Amino acid sequence: MPGARVDSIVVYTTRVEACREFYAGLGLEFTRERHSKGHEHYAAVLDGGGVFEIYPATPARVTGALRIGLVVDGAGLPPGRRTLRDPDGRAVVVGPSEGVTPEAR
Repeated sequence: MPGARVDSIVVYTTRVEACREFYAGLGLEFTRERHSKGHEHYAAVLDGGGVFEIYPATPARVTGALRIGLVVDGAGLPPGRRTLRDPDGRAVVVGPSEGVTPEAR
């Protein structure tokens, strides 16, 4: 859809702290949040205004297989794109912002 952008990504996990540390290591800056009577969770605002959130899993809410692509700058990674695995085994494709085109994805 032309003009579409990601508004939010929510990952549900039994390893909240381990996932927060993993994604923080890629450069996401998390804030601890709780809305009304909801679960305490972590949220990071992405470039463009979208939000990446990590919530504790419940029996009804578990994030299974998922592939996430992130453009990261300054995360201390060597040049080039690579696929990492978060603590729950989700594929996380990371790469620098330079030279990223739709064709390269």
